Amino acid sequence: MTFGAEGLPVHKFSAPRQTDQLVVVANRLPVSKVAGTRDEWRPSPGGLVSALSPALEGRRSTWVGWTGDAGATEPFDRDGIHFEPIELSECEIEGFYEGFSNRTLWPLYHDAIRPPELNPEWWSRYVGVNERYAARACLVAEAGALVWVHDYQLQLVPAMLRNLRPDLRIGFFLHTSFPPQELFMQLPWRRQLIEGMLGADLVGFQVPLAARNFAVLANRLAKAQGRGRELNYGNRTVRIGAYPASIDVDRIRRIAESYETELRAKEIREQLGNPARVLLGVDRLDYTKGIEPRLIALKEMFVEGKLSVPDCVMVQIAVPTRDNVPAYVQEREQIERLIGELNGNFGQMGAPAVHYLRQSVDIEELVALYLAADVLLVTAYKDGMNLVAKEYVASRIHDSGSVVLSEFAGAAQAMPAAYLVNPYDREAVKASILAALQAPPAEERRRMRSLRRSVRSWTTSHWANAFLGVLESGQDTGIDLDSSPVLVNS
Repeated sequence: MTFGAEGLPVHKFSAPRQTDQLVVVANRLPVSKVAGTRDEWRPSPGGLVSALSPALEGRRSTWVGWTGDAGATEPFDRDGIHFEPIELSECEIEGFYEGFSNRTLWPLYHDAIRPPELNPEWWSRYVGVNERYAARACLVAEAGALVWVHDYQLQLVPAMLRNLRPDLRIGFFLHTSFPPQELFMQLPWRRQLIEGMLGADLVGFQVPLAARNFAVLANRLAKAQGRGRELNYGNRTVRIGAYPASIDVDRIRRIAESYETELRAKEIREQLGNPARVLLGVDRLDYTKGIEPRLIALKEMFVEGKLSVPDCVMVQIAVPTRDNVPAYVQEREQIERLIGELNGNFGQMGAPAVHYLRQSVDIEELVALYLAADVLLVTAYKDGMNLVAKEYVASRIHDSGSVVLSEFAGAAQAMPAAYLVNPYDREAVKASILAALQAPPAEERRRMRSLRRSVRSWTTSHWANAFLGVLESGQDTGIDLDSSPVLVNS
């Protein structure tokens, strides 16, 4: 073995050989250690592994990622997957993860809803941690293996890994939105990030607009040439495409059809006081998710007499996340203040206006909540996709229920039968909620049947297999980058 720049190991191969190995490189492992144990692991809630399970089946799979804690963990095997944990120090967690990833890139990639913080020290940590991920992938990948790198935390890995292992087929998928050039150009490290992504053979995005944004920036910052789905860069062809992430529709359906879930859904309605209508929000506790505008809209509808307790109540699940980032602490405090006002002003004894749970919920309980709710509210200011909307639709096996969906969520492009809404327009949010609550049964069924057809037509299997099919073969099957976004009536 020889060593290249930054002291990273460089393998030399005479010729790539065929292998069925897939190496997934993601910020986090899809499992977390059970508290109080040395080697007991359980699936992480909402983990990427459920989305990738079709791709992992039938392959020898290796997953490179961080455990979520400081300190070292030895490689291990679980459920047929080999896991290679990455060690991060407290300083690296602060600079790479909490800093550059979530206080610089995350807000910028979500329309700068919060101003991104540009800290050179965080950038240095980001580079160093990306180097470590690339080095580990280099060591564990067999000759000619497929390597699939995921998300904004690891945008430099594709180019770093290509320099070390040109024999590999490297894919990169961005799960978040990707900004237009007028926002992205704020970054002092803009060129390095684009060149990092261009190290991949295939760069995938959730929606065509994000792919087009990337192509413009690749041309401007890295002199990549080409239009549409192919860019010529560094004597290579880099393919780009839109591959909307999705869900395991069959799994959600099976859970929804079970007697236990049906019984639990009825129990939930009873625990809520058997209201006439139930609204539901399920989100990470993140300022991009638009929890605040839906709560303000709800408050105004109570004030205006359009809704009342106990006839209509809301359940808000807010999954804790990034509790060490100040913007998230502020968001939690604001949301909890609003919920306190709603319950204090409009709730009744034993019947709050909003039932608030700041915790993660397992999939069985979540599907029961989906079945118990009449209307799902997804009012994100910006969202790469939003799989909650798809899960809700997949659970509605009787073709009932409605979805109020932000037009700024990637899911909106494939779900025009939802009540699409601009979350910045409070009157429109209120009107959409009211329309969903008052829809005649025939209209409700018509919309839900359309939504269910859409969700069934593109599952997590389609997503993973489409992306990997292009990565393996080099043949283009992505969604047309020139396709127009869904038009929303004003």
